[in-house]
Amino acid sequence: MTNVIIAAAIVMLVLLFMKVPVFVAVLGGSAVYFVFNPSANPIVFAQQAITGVESISLLAIPFFVCAGIVMNYTGVTRRIMDFCSVLTGRMSGGLAQVNILLSTLMGGLSGSNIADAAMEAKMMVPEMEKKGFSKAFSTVVTAASSMITPLIPPGIAMILYGCIANVSIGKLFISGIGVGTILCASEMILASRISKRRGYVPLRTEKISGKEFVTAAKPAILPLLLPIIIIGGIRLGIFTATEAGAVAIIYAALLGLGYRELKLKDLATTFKETITTTASIMLIVAAAAVFSWILTKERIPQQLTEWMMTTIHSKYVFLIVVNIFLLIVGMFIEGNASMIILVPLLAPIAKSYGIDEIQFAMVYIFNNAIGAFSPPMGTLMFVTCGITKCKTKDFIKEALPFYILLFVDLMLLTYVPFCTTALVNLFY
Repeated sequence: MTNVIIAAAIVMLVLLFMKVPVFVAVLGGSAVYFVFNPSANPIVFAQQAITGVESISLLAIPFFVCAGIVMNYTGVTRRIMDFCSVLTGRMSGGLAQVNILLSTLMGGLSGSNIADAAMEAKMMVPEMEKKGFSKAFSTVVTAASSMITPLIPPGIAMILYGCIANVSIGKLFISGIGVGTILCASEMILASRISKRRGYVPLRTEKISGKEFVTAAKPAILPLLLPIIIIGGIRLGIFTATEAGAVAIIYAALLGLGYRELKLKDLATTFKETITTTASIMLIVAAAAVFSWILTKERIPQQLTEWMMTTIHSKYVFLIVVNIFLLIVGMFIEGNASMIILVPLLAPIAKSYGIDEIQFAMVYIFNNAIGAFSPPMGTLMFVTCGITKCKTKDFIKEALPFYILLFVDLMLLTYVPFCTTALVNLFY
């Protein structure tokens, strides 16, 4: 590894820790390499940045982002929340259970954990506080449940990983259903235990009638069909993962028209939010493409693979080392940025150890999700605390049981491949 590469990496990390925008930090580090390396053609800097965002698969990102935003403006979220209330109303923790289940179901519609966290922090936390839940617990449940979003199709993290590592996005979507369900179930069990201990009462004690269930389920059926349409269409070869995003927009718009809640003024806001969200992601992709080219040119992935294979002889030891490394990285660096930089390094090594590519992908994405929930720079923590005005120290204290739960879930995904590959093997 040359001194120029080390200098470029140091500059990038320093800028990241200074909270400079991620794409600026990555481009800054890359610029150091091109400026101080006479053999590097500066034209390549621009070429790689442009090439990095030209992948057809990346078109799925603005499509699914737009579909999720349209869903929020057409009353879909409220209808699904009412349905979740019916399903979990008798469980201990009432609204906490609604919060977790809502994130799981909305994950199949929005694809963005930040959007999901912001929406639920505004919608659910005030209602939970009225029911006697503490602000800290309500905020933690909202942030923890939003971790499920990138694991449920059509999670943007899965689309990015599939593009970077050349892994089937359809298979990642299928695997995400199982992984997201595991995280949802475990969080609901933990929320129930904590709620019983603190006396957080259910929404109701009487059994719901069939008529009430049908009344709540009918408005939610059509929105909940979207993930089924996406997965089914991809699996049957009707459309690709990218085209599925366009299908999702059309479906969301039809729902809005059917509910008579899609207004022209909301369309302008929808397009604005879609453009800003997509632009922020694509700028990171473009910047990271340049840095990835530098790593490849200097043979860093090959050297790292050789060192790993020489030093670590067990894939199980490799997995625990990678988990520790990714958890630390995730505490300081935004998930999409770390993915674009690290996946080209780690995915080939995992493959050389014989680790299933789908399993490693889900372990990687799960680590990123934990990082977004963790201090000092966890984006989910800051987004939810910023909206609910919860103190960070109170958040961290309340989140301790969830950190333990997440570690257990991570070990399960890491060392029990069945959890990540069973549905994939069943469908494919």
